[in-house]
Amino acid sequence: MKTRKITLDEKEIPDKWYNIVADMPNKPLPPLHPGTLEPIGPEALAPLFPMELIKQEVTADKWIDIPDEVRNIYSIWRPTPMYRAYGLEKALDTPAKIYYKYEGGSPSGSHKPNTAVPQAYYNKQEGIKRITTETGAGQWGSALSFACQHFDMACDVYMVKISYNHKPYRKMMMNTWGANVFASPTDQTEAGRKILAQDPDSPGSLGIAISEAVEMAATRDDTKYALGSVLNHVLMHQTVIGLEAMKQMEKAGDMPDIIVAPFGGGSNFAGLAFPFLRLNLEEGKNIRCIASEPASCPKLTRGVFRYDFGDTVGMTPLLPMYTLGHDFVPAPIHAGGLRYHGAGVVVSQLLKDKLIEARSHNDPEIFEAGVLFARSEGIIPAPEANHGIATVIAEAKKCKEEGTAKTILFNLCGHGNFDMKAYDDYFSGKIVKHELSQEEIKASLDMLNTPEI
Repeated sequence: MKTRKITLDEKEIPDKWYNIVADMPNKPLPPLHPGTLEPIGPEALAPLFPMELIKQEVTADKWIDIPDEVRNIYSIWRPTPMYRAYGLEKALDTPAKIYYKYEGGSPSGSHKPNTAVPQAYYNKQEGIKRITTETGAGQWGSALSFACQHFDMACDVYMVKISYNHKPYRKMMMNTWGANVFASPTDQTEAGRKILAQDPDSPGSLGIAISEAVEMAATRDDTKYALGSVLNHVLMHQTVIGLEAMKQMEKAGDMPDIIVAPFGGGSNFAGLAFPFLRLNLEEGKNIRCIASEPASCPKLTRGVFRYDFGDTVGMTPLLPMYTLGHDFVPAPIHAGGLRYHGAGVVVSQLLKDKLIEARSHNDPEIFEAGVLFARSEGIIPAPEANHGIATVIAEAKKCKEEGTAKTILFNLCGHGNFDMKAYDDYFSGKIVKHELSQEEIKASLDMLNTPEI
C-alpha cells in the first residue's frame, strides 16, 4: 500500500534557523537612508524592532538558536506533515513525483506563526506592551494576533481594505485572539489620510498598510512593529519549513529536483527553498527553486532591481529590491497576501544572481489549479497557495511532454477555509484574467525617484 503521509517526531522540530546570507556568493546591498542616501546601521531600526531581531537581521552567522519557549509553542502544530500527492499525479497523468509540505495545520491556518511567535517572544523579552502590523489576506494578522495573545501583548492590525471586506472571518479570528483590526487605509494615521485624500475609494495595499502600522509604532514608546515577510529575520524564522522537509524527503528516500512556493514578499518561498538552496551553494547540487507570483503583481517577473521604499508613503529605509514602484497598487485579487509591490532584499539578490527562478500566473489559472488540487487531494488551498500549485502543474505537464520523472516539492502554505468567497466568485464566473499592461508598470516605475543600482 502506498504511504501518502511522511511525518516527523516532535523531537525533530529544528533547534536552529538557517541564515542563507552566510552562504550567498554576493551579499545583499545595504539599506540606505532616504535623506542622505548613505548606508544605515542597525541603530536606524531600533525605533521599530527589538534589539534581538535587529541582531538577527544583520548577522552573518549561518545558524541561529531557536529559544526553547519558541520551540515549545511550535510543538502545538510542528513538525508539519509532508504528503505525496498521488491523487494530483494521477489527475495530471504525469511521471513526475509531487510532494507538498502542509502548513495549514497551525492555529491560524498558515505558515505565518513560524515567525509571529518568535517576533512576539523577542518583543516580550524587551518589555514591549503592544505590536502593530499590516496584513493582506489576514494570515499574517491572525498569526501575530495568536502570538501576541499567548504573550499577553496588545496587537493592532491594519488590514488591506479589499481583504477586510472579502474575508470577514479572518478579522473575527483576529478579534477572537484580542487584536484590534482596522480597514486600511484609515483616517487614524497621517499616511492613511494622505492616501484617502488622493483616492477615497482606495482598495488599499500591503504597502499602504505597512505605512500606517510603521507610523503608529514610531509614535508610541511602548510599541514596536512586526513584519510578516520581506526582512531577513522573518525569512530566517520560516526556514523551519525547509529544514523539516529535508528530513522528510530523506525518510521518503527521495530528493526534490524542483522546489516551488508562492511569492508575496518572500517568507513563504524562503521558508521552503532556502535550506535546499544551501545544498546548491555548499554541495554543488542543482535543485531548481521557483517563486510563483500573481500576474497582476509581477515584481519578480516584470519589475526592476533598484532601491525603493518598502512601504507606500516612504517611511522605511531604501531597500535594494525587485519592485514595481512603491506607489503601485495591485488589482484587488483574492490572493491578498501576494499584493505587495516589492520583493525581499535577500530573495531579490538571489534572483539577480540567477540562483532562483520566478513564474507568474493569472487569476483564472490559479483557481483552476486550486480546484483540481482540492478534488484530487482533498484540501482546499488558500488563493496564495494556488499560485504555487499552478507552477507545479505546469512543471508536471512539462515532465509528461519530455518523458522525465522529476521530483517536485511545493509549499502548501495554508488552507482556504476562510477564503470561500474567492471560490464562489470563481464558480460564478467573476474571476477574470487581469491584463497588467507594460504601460501601467512603466507609469508606476516612472514615479520612482529612488537611486538606481
